Amino acid sequence: MSGTDGSTFLRMENLGLAYHGKPALEGVDLEIRRGAITALIGPSGCGKTSLLTCVNRLIDLVPGARAKGKVEFQGRDVLDPRADLFALRKRIGMLFQRPNPFPLSIRRNLELPLREHGLRDRAELAATVERTLRDVALWDEVKDRLEKPALALSGGQQQRLCLARALALEPEAMLMDEPCSALDPLASGAVEDLIVSLRGRVTVLIVTHNLAQARRIADDVALLWLQDGVGRLIERGPAAAFFAQPKEEITRAYLSGERG
Repeated sequence: MSGTDGSTFLRMENLGLAYHGKPALEGVDLEIRRGAITALIGPSGCGKTSLLTCVNRLIDLVPGARAKGKVEFQGRDVLDPRADLFALRKRIGMLFQRPNPFPLSIRRNLELPLREHGLRDRAELAATVERTLRDVALWDEVKDRLEKPALALSGGQQQRLCLARALALEPEAMLMDEPCSALDPLASGAVEDLIVSLRGRVTVLIVTHNLAQARRIADDVALLWLQDGVGRLIERGPAAAFFAQPKEEITRAYLSGERG
Protein backbone atom coordinates (compact mmCIF):
# COMPACT_ATOMS: atom_id res chain seq x y z
CA MET A 1 0.00 0.00 0.00
CA SER A 2 1.05 3.58 -0.39
CA GLY A 3 3.48 5.06 2.12
CA THR A 4 5.60 1.95 2.69
CA ASP A 5 9.00 1.71 1.05
CA GLY A 6 9.50 -2.04 1.54
CA SER A 7 12.66 -1.69 3.63
CA THR A 8 13.00 -3.66 6.87
CA PHE A 9 12.40 -1.66 10.02
CA LEU A 10 12.67 -4.45 12.56
CA ARG A 11 13.89 -8.04 12.29
CA MET A 12 13.21 -10.87 14.74
CA GLU A 13 15.49 -13.89 14.52
CA ASN A 14 14.72 -17.11 16.42
CA LEU A 15 12.90 -15.06 19.05
CA GLY A 16 11.81 -17.05 22.06
CA LEU A 17 10.38 -16.32 25.47
CA ALA A 18 9.97 -18.34 28.65
CA TYR A 19 8.24 -17.66 31.96
CA HIS A 20 10.01 -19.24 34.93
CA GLY A 21 11.73 -21.60 32.50
CA LYS A 22 8.54 -22.70 30.73
CA PRO A 23 8.62 -21.80 27.00
CA ALA A 24 5.81 -19.53 25.84
CA LEU A 25 7.16 -18.48 22.44
CA GLU A 26 9.77 -20.16 20.25
CA GLY A 27 11.56 -19.78 16.93
CA VAL A 28 9.90 -16.60 15.65
CA ASP A 29 11.52 -15.17 12.52
CA LEU A 30 9.68 -12.05 11.37
CA GLU A 31 10.53 -8.88 9.45
CA ILE A 32 8.49 -5.72 9.94
CA ARG A 33 8.44 -3.32 6.97
CA ARG A 34 9.13 0.36 7.55
CA GLY A 35 5.99 2.50 7.51
CA ALA A 36 3.71 -0.52 7.19
CA ILE A 37 0.89 -1.70 9.45
CA THR A 38 1.57 -5.30 10.47
CA ALA A 39 -1.21 -7.21 12.23
CA LEU A 40 -0.41 -10.04 14.63
CA ILE A 41 -3.35 -12.42 14.74
CA GLY A 42 -4.09 -15.77 16.36
CA PRO A 43 -6.11 -17.30 19.21
CA SER A 44 -5.73 -16.27 22.85
CA GLY A 45 -2.62 -17.55 24.60
CA CYS A 46 -0.45 -17.97 21.52
CA GLY A 47 2.08 -15.28 22.50
CA LYS A 48 1.01 -12.21 20.53
CA THR A 49 1.23 -9.75 23.41
CA SER A 50 4.38 -11.44 24.71
CA LEU A 51 6.03 -10.91 21.33
CA LEU A 52 4.98 -7.27 21.36
CA THR A 53 6.52 -6.63 24.78
CA CYS A 54 9.85 -8.11 23.69
CA VAL A 55 10.20 -5.37 21.07
CA ASN A 56 10.38 -2.50 23.59
CA ARG A 57 11.63 -4.63 26.49
CA LEU A 58 8.53 -4.19 28.64
CA ILE A 59 8.94 -7.92 29.13
CA ASP A 60 11.72 -7.00 31.58
CA LEU A 61 9.01 -5.88 34.01
CA VAL A 62 7.46 -9.37 34.17
CA PRO A 63 8.97 -11.49 36.99
CA GLY A 64 10.52 -14.73 35.72
CA ALA A 65 10.31 -13.76 32.03
CA ARG A 66 13.36 -14.35 29.87
CA ALA A 67 13.66 -13.59 26.15
CA LYS A 68 16.20 -15.14 23.78
CA GLY A 69 17.16 -14.80 20.15
CA LYS A 70 17.43 -11.41 18.49
CA VAL A 71 15.24 -8.36 17.84
CA GLU A 72 17.31 -6.19 15.52
CA PHE A 73 16.44 -2.51 15.29
CA GLN A 74 18.68 -0.25 13.19
CA GLY A 75 21.62 -2.62 13.43
CA ARG A 76 21.37 -3.18 17.18
CA ASP A 77 19.86 -6.00 19.20
CA VAL A 78 17.05 -4.71 21.40
CA LEU A 79 17.55 -7.72 23.71
CA ASP A 80 21.17 -6.78 24.43
CA PRO A 81 21.39 -6.09 28.20
CA ARG A 82 23.30 -2.90 27.37
CA ALA A 83 20.45 -1.45 25.26
CA ASP A 84 19.35 2.06 26.22
CA LEU A 85 15.73 1.37 27.22
CA PHE A 86 14.88 5.05 27.82
CA ALA A 87 15.83 5.89 24.23
CA LEU A 88 14.26 2.69 22.87
CA ARG A 89 10.85 3.38 24.41
CA LYS A 90 10.90 6.92 23.05
CA ARG A 91 11.47 5.60 19.54
CA ILE A 92 9.06 2.66 19.87
CA GLY A 93 5.86 3.74 21.65
CA MET A 94 3.05 1.55 22.95
CA LEU A 95 -0.74 1.70 23.10
CA PHE A 96 -2.39 -0.79 25.43
CA GLN A 97 -5.67 -2.69 25.33
CA ARG A 98 -7.32 -0.44 27.88
CA PRO A 99 -6.75 3.33 27.91
CA ASN A 100 -4.25 4.25 30.64
CA PRO A 101 -4.17 8.03 30.98
CA PHE A 102 -2.29 9.40 33.97
CA PRO A 103 -4.53 10.68 36.82
CA LEU A 104 -3.64 14.22 35.80
CA SER A 105 -5.08 16.94 33.58
CA ILE A 106 -5.36 16.44 29.83
CA ARG A 107 -2.53 18.93 29.31
CA ARG A 108 -0.26 17.31 31.91
CA ASN A 109 -0.76 13.91 30.30
CA LEU A 110 0.95 15.24 27.20
CA GLU A 111 3.49 17.52 28.86
CA LEU A 112 4.84 14.98 31.35
CA PRO A 113 6.61 12.67 28.86
CA LEU A 114 7.85 15.68 26.89
CA ARG A 115 9.39 17.18 30.03
CA GLU A 116 10.90 13.79 30.93
CA HIS A 117 12.68 13.87 27.58
CA GLY A 118 14.00 17.38 28.08
CA LEU A 119 11.45 19.73 26.51
CA ARG A 120 11.01 22.75 28.81
CA ASP A 121 10.05 25.70 26.59
CA ARG A 122 6.45 26.63 27.41
CA ALA A 123 5.56 27.83 23.92
CA GLU A 124 7.00 24.67 22.38
CA LEU A 125 5.14 22.50 24.89
CA ALA A 126 1.86 24.27 24.11
CA ALA A 127 2.42 23.91 20.36
CA THR A 128 3.19 20.19 20.72
CA VAL A 129 0.11 19.63 22.87
CA GLU A 130 -2.11 21.25 20.25
CA ARG A 131 -0.43 19.52 17.31
CA THR A 132 -0.69 16.03 18.81
CA LEU A 133 -4.27 16.52 19.92
CA ARG A 134 -5.11 17.66 16.38
CA ASP A 135 -3.30 14.58 15.02
CA VAL A 136 -5.72 12.33 16.91
CA ALA A 137 -8.80 14.49 16.15
CA LEU A 138 -9.22 15.41 19.81
CA TRP A 139 -8.31 19.10 19.88
CA ASP A 140 -11.75 20.46 19.05
CA GLU A 141 -13.30 18.23 21.72
CA VAL A 142 -10.96 19.19 24.59
CA LYS A 143 -9.33 22.55 23.77
CA ASP A 144 -11.52 24.37 26.31
CA ARG A 145 -10.89 21.90 29.14
CA LEU A 146 -7.19 21.07 28.97
CA GLU A 147 -6.91 21.54 32.75
CA LYS A 148 -9.71 19.05 33.44
CA PRO A 149 -8.89 15.46 34.55
CA ALA A 150 -8.06 13.10 31.70
CA LEU A 151 -9.97 10.38 33.53
CA ALA A 152 -13.19 12.35 32.97
CA LEU A 153 -12.96 11.70 29.22
CA SER A 154 -14.90 8.89 27.54
CA GLY A 155 -13.12 5.61 26.84
CA GLY A 156 -12.59 6.45 23.19
CA GLN A 157 -11.29 9.92 24.02
CA GLN A 158 -8.93 8.45 26.62
CA GLN A 159 -7.51 6.02 24.07
CA ARG A 160 -6.98 8.83 21.57
CA LEU A 161 -5.28 10.86 24.32
CA CYS A 162 -2.96 7.92 25.05
CA LEU A 163 -2.13 7.72 21.36
CA ALA A 164 -1.45 11.48 21.31
CA ARG A 165 0.79 11.09 24.37
CA ALA A 166 2.86 8.46 22.57
CA LEU A 167 2.97 10.41 19.29
CA ALA A 168 4.12 13.57 21.09
CA LEU A 169 7.57 11.96 21.41
CA GLU A 170 7.64 11.45 17.62
CA PRO A 171 8.26 7.68 17.74
CA GLU A 172 9.40 5.76 14.70
CA ALA A 173 7.11 2.85 15.58
CA MET A 174 4.00 2.11 17.62
CA LEU A 175 3.19 -1.20 19.27
CA MET A 176 -0.55 -1.65 19.80
CA ASP A 177 -2.12 -4.38 21.92
CA GLU A 178 -5.76 -4.69 20.84
CA PRO A 179 -6.25 -0.92 21.14
CA CYS A 180 -9.91 -1.04 20.08
CA SER A 181 -11.16 -4.07 22.01
CA ALA A 182 -12.37 -2.10 25.06
CA LEU A 183 -14.16 0.55 22.96
CA ASP A 184 -17.65 0.85 21.53
CA PRO A 185 -17.97 0.51 17.72
CA LEU A 186 -17.99 4.28 17.10
CA ALA A 187 -14.89 4.93 19.21
CA SER A 188 -13.23 1.84 17.77
CA GLY A 189 -13.78 3.17 14.25
CA ALA A 190 -12.24 6.52 15.18
CA VAL A 191 -9.11 4.87 16.62
CA GLU A 192 -8.89 2.56 13.60
CA ASP A 193 -8.96 5.56 11.25
CA LEU A 194 -6.13 7.15 13.25
CA ILE A 195 -4.04 3.99 12.97
CA VAL A 196 -4.50 3.99 9.19
CA SER A 197 -3.48 7.66 9.08
CA LEU A 198 -0.07 6.69 10.53
CA ARG A 199 0.80 4.52 7.52
CA GLY A 200 4.04 5.65 5.92
CA ARG A 201 4.94 7.93 8.85
CA VAL A 202 5.06 5.46 11.72
CA THR A 203 5.67 1.71 11.61
CA VAL A 204 2.77 -0.04 13.35
CA LEU A 205 2.74 -3.53 14.87
CA ILE A 206 -0.77 -4.27 16.12
CA VAL A 207 -2.20 -7.27 17.97
CA THR A 208 -5.83 -7.86 17.08
CA HIS A 209 -8.38 -10.67 17.52
CA ASN A 210 -10.62 -8.92 15.02
CA LEU A 211 -9.96 -10.49 11.61
CA ALA A 212 -12.22 -7.95 9.89
CA GLN A 213 -10.10 -5.17 11.40
CA ALA A 214 -6.90 -6.85 10.22
CA ARG A 215 -8.34 -7.09 6.71
CA ARG A 216 -9.28 -3.40 6.76
CA ILE A 217 -6.06 -1.87 8.04
CA ALA A 218 -3.10 -4.22 7.65
CA ASP A 219 -0.42 -4.18 4.96
CA ASP A 220 1.13 -7.38 6.33
CA VAL A 221 -0.21 -10.13 8.59
CA ALA A 222 1.46 -12.74 10.81
CA LEU A 223 -0.38 -15.67 12.39
CA LEU A 224 0.79 -17.10 15.71
CA TRP A 225 -0.49 -20.45 16.97
CA LEU A 226 -0.14 -22.60 20.06
CA GLN A 227 1.63 -25.87 19.24
CA ASP A 228 2.49 -28.31 22.05
CA GLY A 229 1.85 -25.52 24.52
CA VAL A 230 4.24 -23.07 22.83
CA GLY A 231 3.46 -20.08 20.61
CA ARG A 232 4.94 -20.34 17.11
CA LEU A 233 4.76 -18.28 13.94
CA ILE A 234 2.70 -20.23 11.39
CA GLU A 235 2.46 -17.92 8.39
CA ARG A 236 3.24 -14.34 7.44
CA GLY A 237 2.92 -12.24 4.32
CA PRO A 238 1.23 -9.32 2.56
CA ALA A 239 -2.35 -8.97 3.79
CA ALA A 240 -4.06 -9.34 0.41
CA ALA A 241 -2.35 -12.65 -0.38
CA PHE A 242 -2.55 -13.85 3.23
CA PHE A 243 -6.34 -13.56 3.32
CA ALA A 244 -7.00 -14.56 -0.32
CA GLN A 245 -4.58 -17.47 -0.63
CA PRO A 246 -3.26 -18.70 2.73
CA LYS A 247 -0.52 -21.29 2.36
CA GLU A 248 -0.89 -23.23 5.60
CA GLU A 249 -3.80 -25.48 6.57
CA ILE A 250 -3.94 -23.93 10.07
CA THR A 251 -4.23 -20.47 8.51
CA ARG A 252 -7.05 -21.58 6.23
CA ALA A 253 -8.91 -23.19 9.11
CA TYR A 254 -8.46 -20.12 11.34
CA LEU A 255 -9.59 -17.65 8.69
CA SER A 256 -12.65 -19.77 7.88
CA GLY A 257 -13.62 -20.04 11.53
CA GLU A 258 -13.06 -23.81 11.72
CA ARG A 259 -10.28 -23.40 14.31
CA GLY A 260 -9.39 -20.88 17.01
